[in-house]
Amino acid sequence: MHSPTNDGRRLAILAHEKFPERAKTALGVMRYADDEIVAVLDHTQAGTRVTDHVPDVRDAPIVDSFEAIEEPVDALLIGIAPIGGGFEERWRPDVRAAIEAGCDVIAGLHYFLNDDKELAPLAAEHGVDLVDVRKPKEDLTVAKGVADEVDAHVALTVGTDCSVGKMTVALETVHAAQAAGIDAALIPTGQTGIMIEGWGNPIDRVISDFTAGAVEEMILEIGDDHDLLVVEGQGTIIHPAYSAVTCGILHGSMADSLILCHVAGREAIHGYEDVTLPPIDTYVNLYESLAEPLFETSVVAGALNTRSIETDTEAVEAVDAFAEELGVPATDPVRFNADAIVEAITE
Repeated sequence: MHSPTNDGRRLAILAHEKFPERAKTALGVMRYADDEIVAVLDHTQAGTRVTDHVPDVRDAPIVDSFEAIEEPVDALLIGIAPIGGGFEERWRPDVRAAIEAGCDVIAGLHYFLNDDKELAPLAAEHGVDLVDVRKPKEDLTVAKGVADEVDAHVALTVGTDCSVGKMTVALETVHAAQAAGIDAALIPTGQTGIMIEGWGNPIDRVISDFTAGAVEEMILEIGDDHDLLVVEGQGTIIHPAYSAVTCGILHGSMADSLILCHVAGREAIHGYEDVTLPPIDTYVNLYESLAEPLFETSVVAGALNTRSIETDTEAVEAVDAFAEELGVPATDPVRFNADAIVEAITE
């Protein structure tokens, strides 16, 4: 699958009212993709810069609309992944302006821009592409249960909730492994990972029967070409809405190792605050026992998102407590590094 965000384009990223806390697609692309970021659109933060809010990504001005951008832009990327994946009508003026300026528009929504009765004809009129990253291939099939036959060691990021950093942990683990001389690659399963890597299957849009097969297909495609594959996890096994995709990725990947991801201080499922997170060892038992009838796996490392913790000293203490609770090594791969995760996997 071709990705519009790994070929050096000049991007504007739409993140109205969500940057940076609720714009994980925007942050993922800004942190890991190769494209130049010309501007971020957020009318609530207009006049500031990206690094005023997030210090560890490439800088860019924040403006209130597409028309306020003063430099050339190749594509507008919708950098928000709202619950349900819908298209918000307040975005339409900026999307329309981008199309009329000759820019492609890239979206990872469940709502397909190519089905929009206004935007699709407008894009055709101006000769630009509407790229619906979340649209799956049409030839996907059920899994055969053979992902464990590839030569590569397969690791999977699993979570205590959505939006805990599973994709980020997967990417940081791949990069740390590569830095250690290990031939490692990412298996992208979500819109942001696909945008960054340039290929993948959007698992949360795949027909349920084909979910495990879509993951297995990717592992079989490159599993004999690398020593380590890190699969980008989705959701959590206890999520009221998204547990099915979590289970499908687990069974389809037949992962040798699991990396449990958590956000420091989170106590309930985001958006479902009446669902309290169970103890960490409950997650370990759930993920390992769910896999056990099909393949052997175990949680070998933990990744704790400590963004809400101010000092490194406090973050280290939180990571150490998380590791003790898990009974395996842990780290915050963004704040510190992913070396402990790579070591746990290779051991």
